[in-house]
Amino acid sequence: MDEKKLAIIATKGSLDWAYPPFILASTAAALGYDTQIFFTFYGLELLKKKLNLQVTSLGNPAMPMPMPIPVILQTMPGMQAMMSSMMKKTMKKKGVASIDELRELCLEAEVKMVACQMTVDLFEFDTSDFIEGIEYGGAATFFEFAGESDVCLYI
Repeated sequence: MDEKKLAIIATKGSLDWAYPPFILASTAAALGYDTQIFFTFYGLELLKKKLNLQVTSLGNPAMPMPMPIPVILQTMPGMQAMMSSMMKKTMKKKGVASIDELRELCLEAEVKMVACQMTVDLFEFDTSDFIEGIEYGGAATFFEFAGESDVCLYI
């Protein structure tokens, strides 16, 4: 039987959206899947050496809050940083691995991570800002793998 394949497209660069691609990829790799993540647009933030991922409740009414905060107060300066700090503390307290740890786990498990070259060029990113061990390619590169995958997820 051929090795199963999982293809993931990661398009978001916020703290809450950083977890799904790395958790799913590391789990799939542990289960024996050949796994690849294609990072495009804001998802490229997840490949930077220095992570400064934030979370906001704006546009995400399902975000659990310790107490209801009116939307107008959520727009005040400093609220996003406060919410991000609270989320990181809660995750650490609950024993959830950090994004750095999950990303390293994926690298160790040989999850192939591909940075979208078009997006790198579009936003004029410096490749020295990205972690070691990733590759650069376009949509065609991703489709070669995704076209043969058993599961393809868009996150």
